[in-house]
Amino acid sequence: MSDSTVLVLGTEPPVRLDRLEGRASVVVCDDASFPDLLPTADALLVWDFGSRAVRDAWPGAGPRPGWVHTASAGVDHLLSPALAASPTLVTNARGLYEQPIAEYVAGLVIAMAKDFPGSWELQRQRRWRHRDTMRLAGTRAVVVGGGPIGQAVARTLAALGIVTELVGRTARPGVRGADELAGLLPEADWVVCAAPLTAATRGMFDREAFARMKPAARFVNVGRGPLVVEDDLVEALVKRRIAGAALDVFESEPLGAESRMWDVPGLFVSPHMSGDTAGWRDDLAEQFQDNFDRWAAGEPLFNVVDKQLGYVPAAAPGAPDPTDPSRRTV
Repeated sequence: MSDSTVLVLGTEPPVRLDRLEGRASVVVCDDASFPDLLPTADALLVWDFGSRAVRDAWPGAGPRPGWVHTASAGVDHLLSPALAASPTLVTNARGLYEQPIAEYVAGLVIAMAKDFPGSWELQRQRRWRHRDTMRLAGTRAVVVGGGPIGQAVARTLAALGIVTELVGRTARPGVRGADELAGLLPEADWVVCAAPLTAATRGMFDREAFARMKPAARFVNVGRGPLVVEDDLVEALVKRRIAGAALDVFESEPLGAESRMWDVPGLFVSPHMSGDTAGWRDDLAEQFQDNFDRWAAGEPLFNVVDKQLGYVPAAAPGAPDPTDPSRRTV
């Protein structure tokens, strides 16, 4: 496909696609120019994965690309009903975010167990106040999201001696089914949400879910903001129904300076950065170019999203595995 056009949605930061030089025409656009340029594209790279331009423009006039790749694990920002019903292949960045997010979650768990925020605040006040902290080994975690991110989180927490239960959409070896979650929450010291955003998972952590958790439990969300009913989480924290929470994702991003979420007691806020480590954008570009090589050769793509489920299935028969350590990108 040497005469193909690759449309890149997102201008900042610039994406480096050196391996496509002489093989494809790369056209970079922003949200404003995207609708007019979309019909010219053979393939689309959604580089700005915060944009909703794809969802807004897809049910429009003219041809549509046969392949859409998003530089993110989630696809909810682009998967409109029209795109889901179309023959267009959708792929994602599965394989790049898992371990960084797992490390981030482990860092949050350790920080909360050892009261690092309290120590930093006491240091700021020049106060010497000894406290006892929590021992992690032997505590219990429930990780919601049976995909690669959830699996990496569960492995990393288990390495700290935490007894971990992994919950997915359906039960399979090593993974509990979603119907078991309610029964697992009351025993959990740590509840980590790493689920994809689908119609079934939207708002899954609500007043009822928080009421099932014990008062000493902490909640962490590194999945998607709308998985949590934020009003219900705020109420649970303010009334001390749970001991604390950490959110890396929110219903509306970025948080404005006026957002009440900054001031909720017991809540740690981070700006959707749990999967972002030094060099991650170069890895994303390399991953897309690896998939472009397959697309240009007429070979099966990796990370093909099941558009009805809203994520890459756990077992895609015959599909190449981007997490295989023999692959060049990680």
